[in-house]
Amino acid sequence: MDLIYRSTRNDNETATASQAILKGLANNSGLFVPTEIPKLDVGIDELVRMNYQETAYAVMKQFFTDFTEEELKYCIEHAYDDKFDTPDIVPIIKAGEAYHMQLFHGSTIAFKDMALSILPYLLVTAAKKNNVKNEIVILTATSGDTGKAALAGFADVPGTKIIVFYPKDGVSPIQEKQMVTQKGDNTYVVGIKGNFDDAQTGVKKMFSDVELAKEMDAAGYQFSSANSINIGRLVPQIVYYVYSYAKLVSNNVVSKGTAMNVVVPTGNFGNILAAYYAKQMGIPIKTFICASNENKVLFDFFQTGTYDKNREFILTSSPSMDILISSNLERLIYKIAGDDAEKCAELMKALSEDGKYTITDEMKKNLNDFVGVYTTEEDTAKAIKRMYNDIGYVMDTHTAVAAQGYYQYIEKTDDRTPTVIASTASPYKFTRSVMNAIDPAYDSKTDFELVDELSKISRTPVPKAIEEIRTAPVLHDTVCEKDQMLAEVKKILGI
Repeated sequence: MDLIYRSTRNDNETATASQAILKGLANNSGLFVPTEIPKLDVGIDELVRMNYQETAYAVMKQFFTDFTEEELKYCIEHAYDDKFDTPDIVPIIKAGEAYHMQLFHGSTIAFKDMALSILPYLLVTAAKKNNVKNEIVILTATSGDTGKAALAGFADVPGTKIIVFYPKDGVSPIQEKQMVTQKGDNTYVVGIKGNFDDAQTGVKKMFSDVELAKEMDAAGYQFSSANSINIGRLVPQIVYYVYSYAKLVSNNVVSKGTAMNVVVPTGNFGNILAAYYAKQMGIPIKTFICASNENKVLFDFFQTGTYDKNREFILTSSPSMDILISSNLERLIYKIAGDDAEKCAELMKALSEDGKYTITDEMKKNLNDFVGVYTTEEDTAKAIKRMYNDIGYVMDTHTAVAAQGYYQYIEKTDDRTPTVIASTASPYKFTRSVMNAIDPAYDSKTDFELVDELSKISRTPVPKAIEEIRTAPVLHDTVCEKDQMLAEVKKILGI
């Protein structure tokens, strides 16, 4: 029987998996969630023997039930291939007291590759299944990593265009260079004078603009999303939590059935939500440690039960987490409200109108598995330096937020449960912040001199993704005001 997806804001809006992937966002800005979280139909003994691709199929077949085995395996095989620089796809490395799940071995050296390598294949397959004749326009806001990973995934994919909006002064120099040098006749990159939340809000408005949808349809286009609001982005992220648990069992770190903890540096809440879904599927996870940087809206939410975005937006050295509206939290809110779409819609309306909402005491009880931690800029830098000095391991700024948060968690709880940290980006993506943390004297060097220094001190080769942009020409130089995003989209599409 096919698994059905429902809007978090309207019980009456349903879709199959392929329809939910195609649409991206439900009507009224709701998000698609499965009517139930399916259980894994393979045991730990079987998972331990599986490679990453086999694990991906075991997880995804439970969610994408209207895809045939042949279709889904085709998508998986073409996504997780030699574009990753290790056959493991996701190495699990002991670093300090935790196991770092390295999610940055794909073509753009960040965890977004894990889902955005497969999304184009899922989307094109879904379009065929639903007899879509329009060209699919991927419309995405990025805080740094999603943009490049989506651009790389969709570049020159037939029947698609991709438009990425990013905060002009809110990403790292390497992140920006990766995006603005992107090749592909169907790729468009636009910087906005604003922050990520402005970009995300503008994109959501366009998705819910009925008149725009009519104009686009008349011109032969329809929107879809590559952000983690798309269920086709979220489900592939569940895979690596299932895989990492099997690896811990395989390596005798945990015995079968014994729980692990996970620490996730969190911005839009999709990555940690995927871990939560993995637990619902049957993976033993004790505590979800949600790590924030100084934009600690999620930390405050888990402390108080009030989500309040009415605060200063802080630009940090971990820009992919510089977010005050964590869109995927809505899926968890829906779940802890007892799948009550009316209650969820009421809370999201309050967030839109007042910038905040408070959950009920009953809902808060359903968050007992979650712990919020946050790390200052100073402590993030100290964590990078400490890890390098102690064991010679170099981690990026986002992973450092998680590592420092985990350190604080242990200090407070003395919980020694084996723990996996989601290492979400290569240190090469944030070289200046990383190298300055190790030694401020590095700040006098250029970005690419720092890349070479990082290679020396970490004894790792410079990733192909970085080598490619050293001399690449800028192909995208459009910048607009945040209220001109719609005009830019219309100009690109010629409507």
